[in-house]
Amino acid sequence: MQAALSRMRRTTGLPVAFGGLLSDDGHNRRLRIAELSGAATRALHGLVITAGSGLGGKSMALSRPCAVTDYHSSRHISHEYDVAVAAEGLRAVLAVPVVVRHKVRGVLYAALREALPLGDRALNAAMAAARDVEQSLVVRDEVHRLLTAAREPVAGPGAWELVRGAHSELRALAPRIVDPALRGELLSVCGRLAAAAGDGPAPQREHQVALTPREVDVLACVAAGSTNAVAAQRLGLRPETVKGYLRSAMRKLGARTRLEAVVAARRAGLLP
Repeated sequence: MQAALSRMRRTTGLPVAFGGLLSDDGHNRRLRIAELSGAATRALHGLVITAGSGLGGKSMALSRPCAVTDYHSSRHISHEYDVAVAAEGLRAVLAVPVVVRHKVRGVLYAALREALPLGDRALNAAMAAARDVEQSLVVRDEVHRLLTAAREPVAGPGAWELVRGAHSELRALAPRIVDPALRGELLSVCGRLAAAAGDGPAPQREHQVALTPREVDVLACVAAGSTNAVAAQRLGLRPETVKGYLRSAMRKLGARTRLEAVVAARRAGLLP
């Protein structure tokens, strides 16, 4: 969110940006302003916005961008938040919803301290920043889904294929996670999944192989049945780069084929 707001200020040219994500309190979905960029005061921080109220609430209710040239005199919005807006000295304000799978998940605002029209350039830049947040939320949702699935009890050979598929997807998502705590939790779960494969007789690990994270990522994709092209797409790499990581991993593992590399990696406790 903070990165998106900084980008929005830079690309729109508007000096103030702020926003937050929605929380679900029973039957009411509310937005709390949690991040500020370029603000002169803390008046807006922690402000709770309800759907339909003020400019952001209108944007939430309509699921589309909304703007006013002069917040205080606008007849197109309600004025529950005038005190906080006045304390920050804002006049022209733009609000853009963050929509994930047809559901509003947050709102980004950009503002001027003058009553001037906000043109298409500012609108387009704000919408691009909202899309950045949308993509981050999509990735975060997918990570939480996979983490939940990975924590489920495993039973039977068929279940192990599900575990291996989840492990491959988690490894592919890890480099895209900005939040270091969430990325660390994800990689920790990956490690537990890989180690869980050794619950039976312990594999021979006297010569432990040290693969790089990207080599493990590629092998995880290969283990899930991905071609080099599909692995490249999932990992955000070029196919030639995937081939290079795969060759390096095979060399370290003493494997002559992709299948041998996957088997060796599992014996070494690197894959489930």
